[in-house]
Amino acid sequence: YECRYFLVGTNQAQTKHRVLKIDRTEPKDLVIIDDKHVYSQQEVRELLGRLDLGNRTKIGQKGSSGLSRAVSAFGIVGFVRFLEGYYIVLITKRRKMADIGGHSIYKIEDTSMIYIPNDSVRVTHPDEARYVRIFQNVDLSSNFYFSYSYDLSHSLQYNLTLLQRPYELWSTPETSAEEEVQTQSKQDSFDIFEEEGLPTQVVYGIQNEPYYKYVWNGKLLERVKDIVHHDWLMYIIHGFCGQSKLLIYGRPVHITLIARRSSKFAGTRFLKRGANCEGDVANEVETEQIVHDASVMSFTAGSYSSYVQVRGSVPLYWSQDISTMMPKPPIRLDQADPYAHVAGLHFDQMLQRFGSPIIILNLVKKREKRKHEKILSEELYPAVTNLNQFLPPENSIDYIAWDMARYTKSKLCNVLDRLSMIAENVVKRTGFFINRSDFYCHTVRPDDRWGDVGGHITASGRVQTGVLRTNCVDCLDRTNTAQFMVGKCALAYQLYALGMIDKPKLQFDTDCVRLFEELYEDHGDTLSLQYGGSQLVHRVKTYRKIAPWTQHSKDIMQTLSRYYSNAFSDADRQDAINLFLQVYQPSEAKPHLWELPTDFYLHQRNTMALLQDRRSYTLWWSDGILSYLPVAYDEVPCEETMKKVKVKSVNRFDESIDIYTEFFKPYEITSFDDTFCIAMTNSAREFMPKTVGVDPSPFTVRKPEETGKSVLANKSSKEETLLQRKTAASAPPPPSEEAISSTSEDDSEEDRDDDGSVSQRSTPIKLLTESGESTRTGEQSVKEPYGLNLLMHVLANLKLGAMMELVVSHRIMKEITPVSSFPEDSVYAVSLPQVDRDSRDEFESHVMMGQGQVRLLCRDDMLMYREYVKNRYM
Repeated sequence: YECRYFLVGTNQAQTKHRVLKIDRTEPKDLVIIDDKHVYSQQEVRELLGRLDLGNRTKIGQKGSSGLSRAVSAFGIVGFVRFLEGYYIVLITKRRKMADIGGHSIYKIEDTSMIYIPNDSVRVTHPDEARYVRIFQNVDLSSNFYFSYSYDLSHSLQYNLTLLQRPYELWSTPETSAEEEVQTQSKQDSFDIFEEEGLPTQVVYGIQNEPYYKYVWNGKLLERVKDIVHHDWLMYIIHGFCGQSKLLIYGRPVHITLIARRSSKFAGTRFLKRGANCEGDVANEVETEQIVHDASVMSFTAGSYSSYVQVRGSVPLYWSQDISTMMPKPPIRLDQADPYAHVAGLHFDQMLQRFGSPIIILNLVKKREKRKHEKILSEELYPAVTNLNQFLPPENSIDYIAWDMARYTKSKLCNVLDRLSMIAENVVKRTGFFINRSDFYCHTVRPDDRWGDVGGHITASGRVQTGVLRTNCVDCLDRTNTAQFMVGKCALAYQLYALGMIDKPKLQFDTDCVRLFEELYEDHGDTLSLQYGGSQLVHRVKTYRKIAPWTQHSKDIMQTLSRYYSNAFSDADRQDAINLFLQVYQPSEAKPHLWELPTDFYLHQRNTMALLQDRRSYTLWWSDGILSYLPVAYDEVPCEETMKKVKVKSVNRFDESIDIYTEFFKPYEITSFDDTFCIAMTNSAREFMPKTVGVDPSPFTVRKPEETGKSVLANKSSKEETLLQRKTAASAPPPPSEEAISSTSEDDSEEDRDDDGSVSQRSTPIKLLTESGESTRTGEQSVKEPYGLNLLMHVLANLKLGAMMELVVSHRIMKEITPVSSFPEDSVYAVSLPQVDRDSRDEFESHVMMGQGQVRLLCRDDMLMYREYVKNRYM
């Protein structure tokens, strides 16, 4: 259609449609008309049919006739203009990456950029093509994610606590123009149920503003945000998203890792360092790990837990000069900041989003022959000290400085032991989020560490208060290993809180930790490629000192790749990021992007004008934050935060809020093998050994070669596994290392006993060898999950196919005392279950239905039948 584009949007089941009209006759302006009306499938077909019929050309006249489909897409990224007219950027290919509570998260696989104005009105410009090439240098098919129904810019804790705010605080939903149109159409239509007096069941949902710091297409949608309906707006994040399934004796537990990269002060490694004048730091990424029991999918009935940590450059004015072509350019402080103004702005943002305590883990070097990284530590510590003197002591910023590189070179120290000690302390301070209260098993078998966990305890569970902020110089290799150790410690507490393990402690070389380590390595590689231009150089295996000798050559190649990228391609990538985020907007009156000597003034906006109101050096935080600490200000239901939320009324039977419809798609022909939950990474399939008789528990420590991948791999991977085994065997930890690690608080004698008992309980009892003879005789003590000790007498010389006898003597049975104390529940007397009246009525109605006697219909039955008739026939 030469005069207009018609954008037809639909839901998954294609039962509801919206139409957007884009004018193509304006050469440099964007004219969009949204009638805010919801069309049925029949109505939208009739509309397009009328448009097609009314715009056909006469016989013999040149040109296309009627309507023609230009492109099929999955969403709008945004609208952008350079020097000519506007372009529309559409998502043409997607791939499902994760599922949280029935809400699908997709990765953008391919996009299409369409020029809106017609060729007849197009005003050409010689530099337009160059701007298009620069804009397309931001590869939208690499690590950009979106969701139709879940807010990815906020954490799970924010999204779920938002639903639990008191109902009295919600403002009354305003009647929009769209609702008035729908009300009018309902009055015009005939309703056969009006005489019954049964109103439509309405539920209230919420619609909140995204956190624009982590939204990457916010500026691209800014032009149309107030014009079109909210359903057209789809916000994307940049970073990483991965999900794996942990099978615990067949019970599925999904572990999801989401990393959100900040769109403020974004850029590449040497071109974006430190902070800008608004407190936004370079390479700032918020990493969230979500653990949930996948056997129950919904947010209301399921068990969900999350833990958030942050990485980001040192919040000072500093940079590195790359004109010298050195691998490590000298660090220079660009501007004196004696009152820690920029650090105060940064930590003010963190207090508002995360609450207190904010814990800084600074991993830069302390001792150097020439001052390099040490410069940053010498500036950061006084800045934190200066800010802390004005905060209340209970809400002060904690500062932990630890030279990780020096400890790694030392043969006497175990780096990961020290990190796990720090991680234990951090998780106990901040706590974590879980949407359900403690289990009864936590009372029956209490753990000393569980009582020390911090955070804010609510009626429905726990809330994380505060956050760990990790940094080195680049915030890549050392930071990723430190975040993995903290995440591993938090994962143990999350699994314990969900009732999956009996002690909040996880060991290396288990299927669970291997799966989690693989997720974190993918996460680290992805973030490193985005900021540094190469994958991780030092991994967890490097710090464990079990990396194979072939890893050294790979590390050298990654170092060279990083150096090449920083020297030759980072400037072009930085220009592309500046143009995509609209930090630079082309104009005829301004110099071109490639003519700017630096982008310093694009990111430091306050340097171009005199500040009218200066922030206080002593009261450096925003108003209202201190009164709610340690809880984050953004999560408090106060008047200011409630302005960002709108109430939306939805029909209870509407499929847009039905997670079953979205997840299983009953309106399509699908196969179980093709569903995402079957195809995703699985601990039993990928990591558990395939040999018979192996304990299927993912918490059992296995040998390095005992993985599912090594069994099914080809010859080359087997040889590499053999090399790994030899390397690990030839480089055992020295005795002094064990002696030092045993004196640490984290690996005390008590913890080692606990770990030993866990591994002993989970060790399998192999009854039969290949020849069919028993490998164990005598008595084996097994601790059952309910705290009963049973003595198993395994008979010797069992033949293949013979049954194993379990002999429990009457004398031993009397000595067993159950951990839980129920008065009438034992092997001799079992109390009858109490069945309430509603359950009895339900059962009786089913029996009557089987006998051909139909019970009277109740109000809910009539409502459901009414909705069915309306959706099917009306």
